[in-house]
Amino acid sequence: MIFQDLTPLFLVSVQFFEAASRRIGAILVNIIRISTALVLFSCYLYSRHGYLIPLHFPARAWLYLGLSGAIGFFLGDICLFKALVELGPRLALLMFSLSAPMTAILGWAFLGETYLPMQWAGMLVTLTGVCMVILEKNSKLPLPGQKFSRKANFKGVLFGIGAMLGQAGGYVLSKAGMQTAEGFLDPFAATQIRAFACFILFFTLTRKWGQVATAVKDIRDVAFTTAGAVIGPFIGVSLSLMVLQYFTAGIASTFLSLTPICIIPFSIYIHKEHVSMKAFTGAVIAVAGIWLLMYK
Repeated sequence: MIFQDLTPLFLVSVQFFEAASRRIGAILVNIIRISTALVLFSCYLYSRHGYLIPLHFPARAWLYLGLSGAIGFFLGDICLFKALVELGPRLALLMFSLSAPMTAILGWAFLGETYLPMQWAGMLVTLTGVCMVILEKNSKLPLPGQKFSRKANFKGVLFGIGAMLGQAGGYVLSKAGMQTAEGFLDPFAATQIRAFACFILFFTLTRKWGQVATAVKDIRDVAFTTAGAVIGPFIGVSLSLMVLQYFTAGIASTFLSLTPICIIPFSIYIHKEHVSMKAFTGAVIAVAGIWLLMYK
């Protein structure tokens, strides 16, 4: 099924984005990422449907999807990249997984979606598991050859909360924008509208053209960001919107929450972080909460 491919896609893409963000900064990474994604979407839509931009979509879809892009792609992703730098990929994405219960709450409040008591309990269990990892205080020294384990800090937690709220709000707005009387709109075209709104907002507010010209001279950074754009915004985000056709927003969002659990081996073997038993237990509890949230 589609959702089985989402976690590996976001898991790989976030590794590319973290590497580039550390070298040239989160804002420049987002600019290059969105620009690359827009080119990919236009090429895909023209080859498949014969148009570069879905101008035939209703105004309501453009409004909701545009707001989704501003909140999710622009504000949410900047917060996510900042959190990645401040907290590291494991802690940042564990906070990001809170977007699943938040999306369920927003879907219930604004889309009229319904959830069973067991699923609401799953949100609480997920929150408990994530908090165990975020609040971890590891006093042990790292093993030989390891770096010191990263801990939560106030600035990083704020960015993590911003990323979580941006993801949840953007996801609910995306579903509202894709729904029509005839069915759901094309998820790749919908993602292009989100990226287009983010692109305009970015270049209007940041005025980073000079820095972009400097950044693109580094082939390695551009390669990292482009690879992340292909795997993340183009394929991963589009498939995540496709999942909304089959599940409620809250349940669909839980599939993306599996990413922090899968990223723990990367933290150990690539980033040389020390993952305590408490953090591992919290991750297991978070997965149990996701299972309860999907209970039918």
